[in-house]
Amino acid sequence: MNQELVKDFKFKKKFGQNFLKDENILRNIVSKSEIDKDTLVLEIGVGAAYLTYYVSEQAKNVIGYEIDESLREIIDDQLKDRDNVEIVFGDFLEQDVKSKLKEYDYKKLYVVANLPYYITTPIITKIINDKLGVDKIVIMVQKEVGDRFNAKPNSKEYNSLTIFLNYYFDIKKIMDVSRNCFTPKPNVDSVIVEFKSHKKYSVNNEELFFKLVRDSFKFKRKNLRNNLKGYDLDKIESALNKINKDLTVRAEALTIEEFIEISNSI
Repeated sequence: MNQELVKDFKFKKKFGQNFLKDENILRNIVSKSEIDKDTLVLEIGVGAAYLTYYVSEQAKNVIGYEIDESLREIIDDQLKDRDNVEIVFGDFLEQDVKSKLKEYDYKKLYVVANLPYYITTPIITKIINDKLGVDKIVIMVQKEVGDRFNAKPNSKEYNSLTIFLNYYFDIKKIMDVSRNCFTPKPNVDSVIVEFKSHKKYSVNNEELFFKLVRDSFKFKRKNLRNNLKGYDLDKIESALNKINKDLTVRAEALTIEEFIEISNSI
């Protein structure tokens, strides 16, 4: 891996460019991801292709998405010996990823990425909503955001996003990463988080379920009676009574299973 390639590169704040330069951590991400020759890897935010360099050693193929065309020369040079990598220049959020995947033969689909902090949630939401069939996601994100992903009920980090993500994935933290491991150095520390796809939950109406969860957390200091005024509160209270709770409970006290129970009752 050649880190000299970026010495004259002008980093762009608007793209949230912070390149992970610590080779031990880069290798660790790849090792923890358990990538093998049956795996197609999607990487979002290729940057200077530091992570791509190591991922492509282990993966069958890598499709990397990079919004900044000015990195083309650096990426091409970094990956000149890799014939299993395709780089797509453009905004990942606007790409037809599902069609791109049809061009490849693979047994497992992973997302492995150092995500730009400012756009982490929209990227994960797209992966879910596009139904790409991802088996695992291993991403580096801002520590504060990562803490929300696998937060537990009754913690200040627990919110509607936590429930949305845990509905689809088992989530665990792999390791913390200091801000000193990046160039340029960001103002926050990072965390590497793993998402493993599961199908342990099902609801009668997913759209209703996710709306119910969002509305329940709308005003965090308010209880369900106040946040869910547009719903049939009698039915919700009846469902709550079955789990020994009532409408005075706040959303942060309810587990995903309890939200599913409520949603299925209305």
